[in-house]
Amino acid sequence: MRALGLMSGTSMDGVDAAVVETDGETIAAFGPTAFAPYAPEDRALLRAALGRWPGEPGLDAVEARVRAAHAAAVRRFAGVEIVGFHGQTLAHEPRGRGTHQVGRGDLLARETGVPVVWDFRTADVASGGEGAPLVPFFHFACARRIGAEAPLAFLNLGGVGNVTWVDPRRPAPEAEGALVAFDTGPGNALIDDFLNQRLGRPLDEDGAVAAAGRVDETVLAALAAHPFIARKPPKSLDRQDFHGFLDRVAPLSTEDGAATLAALTVACVAEAARHFPEPVTRWLVCGGGRRNRTVMAMLAQRTNGEVAPVEAEGLDGDMLEAQAFAYLAVRVLRGLPTSAPATTGVRLPVSGGRISRPEE
Repeated sequence: MRALGLMSGTSMDGVDAAVVETDGETIAAFGPTAFAPYAPEDRALLRAALGRWPGEPGLDAVEARVRAAHAAAVRRFAGVEIVGFHGQTLAHEPRGRGTHQVGRGDLLARETGVPVVWDFRTADVASGGEGAPLVPFFHFACARRIGAEAPLAFLNLGGVGNVTWVDPRRPAPEAEGALVAFDTGPGNALIDDFLNQRLGRPLDEDGAVAAAGRVDETVLAALAAHPFIARKPPKSLDRQDFHGFLDRVAPLSTEDGAATLAALTVACVAEAARHFPEPVTRWLVCGGGRRNRTVMAMLAQRTNGEVAPVEAEGLDGDMLEAQAFAYLAVRVLRGLPTSAPATTGVRLPVSGGRISRPEE
C-alpha cells in the first residue's frame, strides 16, 4: 500500500510527512517527504498545553490547530491509500493517567477523504505496556532493508532519546530476541529549552554553543543519578520528566550549561547500552540530535562501536518516525502487532491504533 505517515514529535518544531510503500512487513520503497514548520504562535500554544489531559478546558483550540496542520500536510500528497496519524503528545504517564496525543483522526479522515489510523498508544498502555517507543518495529524492517546481518542499535535523539537494539536474524519484530527498545533519557529537549531561555534560540545549531563550553562534572553526576537511568527496560519518559534539571544548570554559563546538558544526553545513552542482550558494533543515529556535532563526538567517545547518522545507510534521519507511522498504519490494517513485551512491556504482542474512514 501507499501509506503516508505523519509525526509531530516532542521537539514540537512542525509536522513531518513521509510516504512509504509497504505491506506492513517489508519496505518496498520510500516515497516523497515534506516538512511543515509550526509558526512561533503555534509552538507557544503547544508548549502551554504540555502536561494537560483530555477534558481540560482550552484543549479544543490545540486539537483544532494540530489537526489543521496535519490536514494541510496530507493534501500535499497524491495517491495515498492510508494515513498514519500520531498526533501531538501532551502528556505521557503509562503507570498513571495513561497517554494523551491530541488530534482526532476521525475528523482528519473526513476532512482529507483518506482513511486514517490513529491513537496508536492507548491499546498498548491498556494492555500493561508503556505505550512507547513504537518505532522499533519499523527499525527492524529498516535493518532488514539495509542488509544488516548482526545486532545494531538505532538511536533516535528527538526531544526525548530512545534506542532500539535490533537482531535482524530473527524472523519477525515480535519474535523473541528480535528487539529491545526503551527511552534513554533526555534527547534535545533540555538543550533546546535551555538555549531558548538563555539566547532565544530554538536549538544549539551544530552543537556550537556546547562545543565552546566545558562539562561541569559535579552537576552532570547529579543529573545522571536520576532514578530513571538505573531502571531496567521497558521504560518511557514524558518530555517534561527531566525538566527540573534546568535549575541545576542555571548557575553555569550558557556554554558550560549546554555542554553539560549535551553530556547528560550522551551519558544516558551510554548507560542504556548496559541493557542490550549483546553488544553492538554500530549505532545509527536519527532525529535532530544527529546534527549536533558535539553530541555526536561525545557519543563516539562514550559508546563502543561506530557512530553514524542513518544517512550512512541511505535512510532519512529527519523522516524516520513519520515513515514509521506509515508502516505501522498498514500493520494495524492487517491486524499485525505494533508493539511487543520487549519494546513496551506489554503483556503480549498487541496491534494498537484506531481506524477511521471518511464516510464514517
